Amino acid sequence: MADPQVQTIANSKSHSIVIKEDRFYEASKRLIDIVGALAGIILLLPLFIIVAFLIKKEDSKGPVFFKQIRVGKDGKEFYMYKFRSMVSDAEEKLTELLQFNEIEGAMFKMKDDPRIIKIGKFIRKTSIDELPQLWNVLKGDMSLVGPRPPLPREVKEYTEYDMQRLFVTPGCTGLWQVTARNNVGFKAMVELDLKYIQSRNTFVDFYIILKTIVVILGSKDAY
Repeated sequence: MADPQVQTIANSKSHSIVIKEDRFYEASKRLIDIVGALAGIILLLPLFIIVAFLIKKEDSKGPVFFKQIRVGKDGKEFYMYKFRSMVSDAEEKLTELLQFNEIEGAMFKMKDDPRIIKIGKFIRKTSIDELPQLWNVLKGDMSLVGPRPPLPREVKEYTEYDMQRLFVTPGCTGLWQVTARNNVGFKAMVELDLKYIQSRNTFVDFYIILKTIVVILGSKDAY
């Protein structure tokens, strides 16, 4: 195998990180993504059906799935899918809730968000609402492991340093989720994401996937 090429991202030397471009790793990562996503969709299909039924039972007017434009690798936008956990007009109500944001920086988090429906609280706490993103993984928009894909409005507030998060394919889970989740602010999240980008390899990815399962079973910090 040829030696990995080293690429420096971002223009400022004092605010740049260095990542390794390893073609073997990228190919194996994509293969793991495809196999993992397919297996997950097949095995979890009964759960998908149950969750869809419960969402419709509580709020028959809204859709089962929620899609939202996110920003992926190199700034490419795509639709990310989730099980709907909020009221149908959640996006319209966001503006009036921004003042209650509990995380500093280009991200919105609110523990007692009034837009969340009853079943939504459970599927968010257990991260079941994230499972439809396996479809995004199959499509190649996302990977099983990587930085979380931000919203376009969040990216508008990014500094040059923050933009380095967008130099790899975003993921369903990552180092931030398994080490801090909602307990840290935006800056700390960026640091954890960039730490992953610099050190990522197959072993690290498997570690994060296994740690994610442990975090989900605990699920004390999810909202």
